Amino acid sequence: MHSLGYRFRLHRKDLPGTPDIVLPRHRIAIMVHGCFWHRHDCPKGRSLPEANRERWVEKFEKNVLRDERERSGLEAAGWRVVVIWECETSDRVALARTLQSRIEER
Repeated sequence: MHSLGYRFRLHRKDLPGTPDIVLPRHRIAIMVHGCFWHRHDCPKGRSLPEANRERWVEKFEKNVLRDERERSGLEAAGWRVVVIWECETSDRVALARTLQSRIEER
C-alpha cells in the first residue's frame, strides 16, 4: 500500500467488522477474505469438508451473513468497501494492479 502511495491504518476496531486495512483519506475499508472461510467463487472457496457437512454449511452461511452485515454497516457509515480475496494475493504485481484499480473506482 505504501509503495502505491497510500497511507493506511490496520484493523480499526471503531469501525464495523474491524476492516483489515483502512484508507481514512479516501474513506475506503479493505477487507481481506480467505476464500475457504468467506466462500469465494474459486476452487478453494467452493470446497466443502466431507465430515460434518451440515455443521460446515451452517458455519459458512453465518460467515457470509456476518460479512454482509459488516459491509452494510461500513457503507451506512459512509465508507466504501473493497474486498480482496486470498486467491488474489499470490501474485504481488497483479495484487498491486487490483488494489490500485479498486481504490480508484468511483
